[in-house]
Amino acid sequence: QVQLVESGGGLVQAGGSLRLSCKASRNILSANAMGWYRQSPGKQRELVAVIGSGGIANYADSVKGRFTISRDIASNTVDLQMNSLKPEDTAVYYCNFKGWSLDYWGQGTQVTVSS
Repeated sequence: QVQLVESGGGLVQAGGSLRLSCKASRNILSANAMGWYRQSPGKQRELVAVIGSGGIANYADSVKGRFTISRDIASNTVDLQMNSLKPEDTAVYYCNFKGWSLDYWGQGTQVTVSS
């Protein structure tokens, strides 16, 4: 069992920045991958960024060059730095832990970008 606690969402103007943080209840190196997903009303949950156990990161095309995923193994946290935010980035953002053929999810944090 893994608990994930997210923080850092909020309201920001277009062009602004936010940093999301996800703290896991166990060693994040035990995950095959950890990532951030988002879901907007009426849309399916989509991958935003993921970092594998080896530390390689991948991003959705829509956020490349603007978002950066990082991890702190000592504190079992995975962060998402979001810069140059756009109104279309508005969504609930979820932290994900993939391990042992299971997906664990955080409770989600709202990000709202005003135009």
